[in-house]
Amino acid sequence: MNTLQKSDDWWRGAVIYQIYPRSFQDSNGDGVGDLLGIVRRLPHVASLGADAVWISPFFTSPMKDFGYDVSDYCDVDPMFGNLADFDQVIAMAHALGLKVMIDLVLSHTSDQHLWFQESRVSRDNAKADWYVWADPKPDGTPPNNWLSIFGGPGWQWDARREQYYMHNFLVSQPDLNFHNPEVQQELLNVAQFWLERGVDGFRLDTINFYMHDDQLRDNPALPPNERNDQTAPKVNPYNHQNHIYDKNNPENLRFLRKLRTLMNNYNAAAVGEVGDSQRGLEILGEYTSGVDKVQMSYAFEFLSGHEPLSAQFFYDVFARVEKVAADGWVCWAYSNHDVERHISRWNLTPAAARLYATLMMCIKGSVCLYQGEELGLPEAELTFEDLQDPYGKEFWPEFKGRDGCRTPMVWERDGAHGGFSPVRPWLPVPSQHYNLAADQAEHDPASLLHHYRRAIAFRRNHQVLRDGTLEDMYVSGDLLVFTRKNAEETILCYFNLSDQPVNATVPPGNWVTIGGELGSIRPMSDHTLHLGPWQPSILHLDT
Repeated sequence: MNTLQKSDDWWRGAVIYQIYPRSFQDSNGDGVGDLLGIVRRLPHVASLGADAVWISPFFTSPMKDFGYDVSDYCDVDPMFGNLADFDQVIAMAHALGLKVMIDLVLSHTSDQHLWFQESRVSRDNAKADWYVWADPKPDGTPPNNWLSIFGGPGWQWDARREQYYMHNFLVSQPDLNFHNPEVQQELLNVAQFWLERGVDGFRLDTINFYMHDDQLRDNPALPPNERNDQTAPKVNPYNHQNHIYDKNNPENLRFLRKLRTLMNNYNAAAVGEVGDSQRGLEILGEYTSGVDKVQMSYAFEFLSGHEPLSAQFFYDVFARVEKVAADGWVCWAYSNHDVERHISRWNLTPAAARLYATLMMCIKGSVCLYQGEELGLPEAELTFEDLQDPYGKEFWPEFKGRDGCRTPMVWERDGAHGGFSPVRPWLPVPSQHYNLAADQAEHDPASLLHHYRRAIAFRRNHQVLRDGTLEDMYVSGDLLVFTRKNAEETILCYFNLSDQPVNATVPPGNWVTIGGELGSIRPMSDHTLHLGPWQPSILHLDT
């Protein structure tokens, strides 16, 4: 049992709304979203019924990777405003009943960070060991076979030290050396800086990348039949390795325990991003088990693949969770700032989009929604000339990068650039997004926006959906069935995940239909269910 009171576990079953700040709202007319733009639009997030916001990085940065390359952890990039503006975000969010989680990128910094600038000067300065440096092999090649997710070797030569430095991502994103206690303490100080400023928690970027193998052993090859594109695009040779040495180091747990001890002092919570195509859920289970590490971790199972999630896939994922992460806590998402929007990825009809939203609010775990998901925004089709993402430029056209999901929010159908900015934004607003603008959705009772509000309210009104157990899941063709239980409630859920009708039989019991506002239907008098395409039936056991 957590040393905190159960009422303090605000994160358990929470609905967290992700804000990508440069695309949320421009407040000063420069074509880029900012912190005061977030302040302006937070009432929209609160109106959804979300519990918290997760704000992607806004720290000082040269923006080679759009803020995920930090040059000062304790300040705001002028592009987004200043610390006083961030204080306004905190104040407005808290006034609206929203927690604030910020995106901490601890595994690496920008090469413009003062720490790295000092580290690269010599092999014997005060910060010489703050990053991962290694001598070349005798033939001058990198010390091992580690690769970068963004393409090419995971090592870059530095002429000043005549050594290589490690970078899991861009060459301009050198990896910090977590084997150095001074580095760990300084990063804990960074976390405390923001906790003291009022944040309620963190989204921890690439949490399983923190610590490398200090022996620098080569990663083994993966057989072709074991490769997948859950972490990197299919065309990236990064998928050819089993990444057991460049990340996923068990010693990382020691740092996570230190971070959890710090967060407990502030009743703060963290959701870690675990990026691993082979052992993702297993690592998630390790990092979130017990009460001494991170509270929850982000899962990628629903963020990849181009076929709609089938009943069997859901079953297989939850069976895997039960096997390797039963004592952990998952944070689920369909879309985020790194993947194709799920409306396009799965080619969803409006009815299917509504059902998947309802299903997300009924499964066990916490939930992340990505800005624009509630409007049903499809992936933007951009030209190479419009592309900003270095990842997309590297692998174009087989992989078009992440800009298609990062285009600006559309607030007003008839406003300039969708009401996002009075000037041309950093990415164009797709023409097909205008009719999906928030102001149009507000006036349409049948819009996906209103459905998300109803689904989140339904989850909020039934505590069992936030923290209850998930039991007796089974699949019958396209029908997914499971039960949610706690001491006060039992809810039985049927979801038809297809465009064809299905039938089912409800077990004996005094079942009362709930969720009618979500399309939930009642059983017939003979206890049979006739579910139409993409239709749920949610039943409450009345005792």
